[in-house]
Amino acid sequence: MDKDFLNVIYTRRSVRQFTGEKVKKEDLVTMLRAGMSAPSAVNVQPWAFVVVTERDTLDKLCDALPHAKMLDKAGAAIVVCGIPDKDDIYAKKYWVMDCSLASENILLVAHGLGYGAVWTAAYAEKDRMKSVRDILSIPENIIPLNVIPVGVPVNKDEAPKDKFKEENIHWGKW
Repeated sequence: MDKDFLNVIYTRRSVRQFTGEKVKKEDLVTMLRAGMSAPSAVNVQPWAFVVVTERDTLDKLCDALPHAKMLDKAGAAIVVCGIPDKDDIYAKKYWVMDCSLASENILLVAHGLGYGAVWTAAYAEKDRMKSVRDILSIPENIIPLNVIPVGVPVNKDEAPKDKFKEENIHWGKW
């Protein structure tokens, strides 16, 4: 097992304070490639991504979303969207899980590249989804799952929380 890989997983944390520095386009593409590498039911890939780098748009999202105020200093945001009608069966049932897997890959790669990021929910709050949809001109048949602010963390040395709890493990049976 690659210890660097495990270190990225174990040390990833939600970052809510950014320096305001830009995020490199090639790093955003790397994050998106990782997102699109996620598993999806029957490989339907019911996702789409909106990358926001313009300060004005980041500020509009910041103003509209009550739990995404860190967008004021984020260098970018990735909005992960679901396409439930991409097929007749699997996307309708599993788009949330599939897009969540893509989101986790994005969060891990952002951390691995030295950035901070945090999941902020749009789905299933109707007002948040509408705000994101309106600001980014997202069609009605596409559902914004989350907005992931990405940026250079103010405190790069902050320790992650240890979330491992032995009591949550059941071997064989409950």
